[in-house]
Amino acid sequence: MRTSTLQLALVGILVALPQARSAAQNTSQFRGPSGNGVFSDSLPDSWSNSTNVAWTVDIPGGGWSSPVAAADRIFVTTAVSSDDTGPKGFGEGVQSMGSFYRSKAPDKPYSFEVHCLSSSDGSVVWRKPIVTRKPSYKIHPSNSYATESPVTDGQSVFAYFAAVGVVVCMDMEGEQIWSRELGAYKTGNDFGTGSSLALTDGKLFVQCDNEEKSFVCALDTQTGDEVWRDDRVAGTSWSSPVIWKNRLRTELIVCGSGTVTSYEPSSGTVFWRLPGTGGSYIASPTFDENRIYFGQSGRNSRGPLVAINAGATGHLTLDSIGDSLAWAEDSSAPGMCSPVVLDGRVYVLSRGILSCHDATTGERLYRERLQNASSVTASLWAAGGKIFTLNESGETSVIKSGEEFELLGSNSIDGLFWSTPSVTQSALLIRGAGKLYCVAN
Repeated sequence: MRTSTLQLALVGILVALPQARSAAQNTSQFRGPSGNGVFSDSLPDSWSNSTNVAWTVDIPGGGWSSPVAAADRIFVTTAVSSDDTGPKGFGEGVQSMGSFYRSKAPDKPYSFEVHCLSSSDGSVVWRKPIVTRKPSYKIHPSNSYATESPVTDGQSVFAYFAAVGVVVCMDMEGEQIWSRELGAYKTGNDFGTGSSLALTDGKLFVQCDNEEKSFVCALDTQTGDEVWRDDRVAGTSWSSPVIWKNRLRTELIVCGSGTVTSYEPSSGTVFWRLPGTGGSYIASPTFDENRIYFGQSGRNSRGPLVAINAGATGHLTLDSIGDSLAWAEDSSAPGMCSPVVLDGRVYVLSRGILSCHDATTGERLYRERLQNASSVTASLWAAGGKIFTLNESGETSVIKSGEEFELLGSNSIDGLFWSTPSVTQSALLIRGAGKLYCVAN
């Protein structure tokens, strides 16, 4: 009997589905497997210095990048100086601003490194210096020279050190596959860099918004060759690009200085642009299958929280609510930490106040001040019907998902924390200024 074209197509789809599903499950990046801060329900929701901490390991140097995990391995980036100095917290950073303004770029080289750890006990599997080089520019005392989170697809691990402009691809054993120089550029107010990598369908995405030569580019994951580039008229931003796999298509979303852009990932063709959203972005978007949510707040102003519908096209404006722009809530944008969406509600933290919005309409359901939440840079995350927010001193507030505010408790561990937590299959990875904690039930 002859096999029909339809039968062959169906066979191809059935064969491809497990591979596609496996690739999605293997991807580990900034803000979890999907990149939106929503984690598995099996993660722990209670811990302390003496409870549910499976292991702790020292990480030399300094870095605010999130760790990423694949199978039984965890990958961490760091920048190691000769005196092994690390970043400072809010208070100490502000106190040292006088000397910072008078300072110059480092006069000694840093070792920019990728570390591979065992997920079972944190022991070092391998440690690879990628490049040893003096950074061209100084950075804010509270930032690090390794703030960009790496990404892995379970077969390779990709790291980006924007302070020296180097992107590298390594296999799981630490052997370098390729390296590419993209250039290092001055950032606004010398704060330093912070945009993490994104990955989908054999392409690695780099956002480099700076004061000299801003761009977004896609690199081939096998070779490091540039697939496409968009040279941007934009100043510095620290938001990370996200891959939004919505109910209609896959989009690369990039929040720049005052403008948010959606690209077709394989070609760089622009689906839509939304200008007029404020200044330099720090927080990254969150999303579900229907909408993507983002916003920007500066030191003295707070912009709108915006929701864009799947399938949007063209030049958008904040007053054109309709098929493309779902809604925009004035003065509701996040601050430094990225929002999260769960169960049809968007949670936003800014200046110590947690707001909950209806994801369909934007209506604010509540607004509550969290204790000790004014110093939060780590992005919000969600798991098991709960919202989590980690402040810089190691206190995590646990809030029940729902239309009414309910604080379930708080967890504390010692250290300084600006990095966004990450996950293995069943454990939470919390990176401090000098340590990595594995939290497991």
